[in-house]
Amino acid sequence: MTRIGQKTAFVFAGGGSLGAIQVGMLRVLVSEGVQPDFVVGASVGAMNAAYFAGAPNAEGVARLAEIWSRLQRSEVFPVTFKSAFGLLSHPESVIDSGGLRHLIEANLAYARLEDATIPVHVTATDVEGMAIVLSKGPAIDAILVV
Repeated sequence: MTRIGQKTAFVFAGGGSLGAIQVGMLRVLVSEGVQPDFVVGASVGAMNAAYFAGAPNAEGVARLAEIWSRLQRSEVFPVTFKSAFGLLSHPESVIDSGGLRHLIEANLAYARLEDATIPVHVTATDVEGMAIVLSKGPAIDAILVV
């Protein structure tokens, strides 16, 4: 396929457990030979986009499906009485991000966004509610910003 002046992007939306559905989308697109020039993701979509950008092929999608199939809520969102009570003293952080950080560290093939196999862009919002796009720097920190 020849394209002049056009680029293909895969855009991964947020939505918690809906991130698992994105794996099915990737499986179909990759099996049909559709390859993006870059990927963009927000929230859970940032994790999927970042992972796919490091392994943008059928094997990478199969590994991502395996990660999702064995994932337990308690691994990434350990809600306990103690954490809920902590909301009173630290309202900005209900859930400890340590489990999520560990999940990303254990599965992401690169440390910096610019080192991905294909370009990856993570979208987030700043403290004023304005959209920002992160395309360089530590990948885990960028993913966890969202």
